[in-house]
Amino acid sequence: MPSVSARTTRGLRTASQNTRPSMEQMRKPFAQKNANTAYYTLSIIIATVALSYGSVPLYKTICQQTGWGGTPIKSAAHAGPLTDDDDVAARLTPVTSSRRLRITFAGSTSDILPWKFTPQQREVRVLPGETALAFYTATNNSKDEDIIGVATYSVTPAQVAPYFSKIQCFCFEEQRLNKGETVDMPVFFYIDPDFLKDPTMRNIDTITLNYTFFKAKYDKDGHLTPMPMPY
Repeated sequence: MPSVSARTTRGLRTASQNTRPSMEQMRKPFAQKNANTAYYTLSIIIATVALSYGSVPLYKTICQQTGWGGTPIKSAAHAGPLTDDDDVAARLTPVTSSRRLRITFAGSTSDILPWKFTPQQREVRVLPGETALAFYTATNNSKDEDIIGVATYSVTPAQVAPYFSKIQCFCFEEQRLNKGETVDMPVFFYIDPDFLKDPTMRNIDTITLNYTFFKAKYDKDGHLTPMPMPY
């Protein structure tokens, strides 16, 4: 018959075995930590790819929403959600008591783009809150190559940009012109009536809208690379 001390020793050994964590239990925290690290790394990779893919639209959105760098703000219509271009125009009311503003137009191309790009009109005069339509003409002078171009735009004086709203334009979009082809490109815009409430705009009577066309460039994955910033 086992002694009391022997039974006690076996009991303690059994209790120790029952309370000792199994190898599976010991591995579980490390497996969870490794999984979390993998998820974090994967999220960084996905975010990097997304930013690379979306760099052009992201840049476009920032500029249009903030008026950064002399880039006109894209209209969101001051009353209610934007549904279509006609709704934006319908909501506007020209400030007839205001002076008319002189809007001049300029156009240019980068050195490596064999296009001719010019405004069809030298200037228009508009009231704040009044919509206006202008046109540019682009011609691909290449005799043997269809070319895709992308335009950036800016406004001078630069401080006017937050009040220069585009309803419709061809900027930041890929424009493909066949060899020798000529196309007309419309710009539909207005000057925000809040322009009149800004004391820093008091002495500004002339605003210039400038477009520059660049030859489209693509990365190794076929995504459009960002165009130079307007200045």
